[in-house]
Amino acid sequence: MPLLSVHPLLFLSGIFYSVLCIFSLVTGLIYMSGKRELNPLELSDRTLSKLSDPEKKKAFAKKMGLVTFIVGIVQGLTALVIFLHKGMPSYALALGFTLFSIASVSFKLKGRISSFALIKAFFYISILIILLLHRSRSLFF
Repeated sequence: MPLLSVHPLLFLSGIFYSVLCIFSLVTGLIYMSGKRELNPLELSDRTLSKLSDPEKKKAFAKKMGLVTFIVGIVQGLTALVIFLHKGMPSYALALGFTLFSIASVSFKLKGRISSFALIKAFFYISILIILLLHRSRSLFF
């Protein structure tokens, strides 16, 4: 299926994941190199309180950099399967990663309101709805 024949909302979902992929890959590399501290908006208060020692904080940032880099790879794969729109395994990856992303954002919120996390949650929930509606429509038409 050519890229241009993908439904416009699916196409936008793929673009969203592509942008996140690039952002996560670059951020992961920066954290792993030790050139940047962790973004406190991405961490729970409990995690921040455990990282008072600068060496622990630096080691944790490198580990999180690797995790962020791996997430970037999965985001890129998710964008690819959305663009290619090939069958159930592709759909399952996109749906599963979107559900994981929603759970991750809600875990990070833990009762505090962050506009950054709310914006991410809005987009992930929108993509989830798009994926579910598109899949249900394609099952019946």
